[in-house]
Amino acid sequence: DLDDAVPRKAAEALGLKRFEPGRILEGGSIDVNGQGTVLTTRQCLLQPMRNPGLDQNGIEAMLKDHLGVRHVVWLGDGILGDDTDGHVDDIARFTAPRTVVHARERKKGDPNHEPLENLARSLKEARDQDGLAFDLAEIPMPDPVGGPTGRLPASYANFLIANGVVVLPVFNQAKDKSVLRT
Repeated sequence: DLDDAVPRKAAEALGLKRFEPGRILEGGSIDVNGQGTVLTTRQCLLQPMRNPGLDQNGIEAMLKDHLGVRHVVWLGDGILGDDTDGHVDDIARFTAPRTVVHARERKKGDPNHEPLENLARSLKEARDQDGLAFDLAEIPMPDPVGGPTGRLPASYANFLIANGVVVLPVFNQAKDKSVLRT
């Protein structure tokens, strides 16, 4: 498989052992705190086309066996327009081992309102690998962003933390500034 050639050769050149669980797990489908807890959504990882034959227990076993996590926090659904079947990186992210930034839609008529209210409730009840509650930081959803096929899954939660910098999507909206402060 051509797509696998580069990582395979890199692992060989570095003398690293490769693990190939034969399962589908895209990067945005999980978020880890580095201490043993992983966030994911049922909508994504339990989607039947991803890993046929694996139920929630099977997915948890895979995550524990291959990622070394001890605890899985299962969240519900992602946001409207998400063609990745509800990747968690659009709705909830770790920024520290016990801190989770999560998206919230306050407009009750918006299709993302109910799923994100459910998300907020789930995170409030969730615990980390040591049984401790998370420190939660709420960020708003941007106003709807349209594309050629309809609403895009625009979210401020789809950020990247790397080497002392945060790369954050902005949408040229008034909300951008408050999210940047958060």
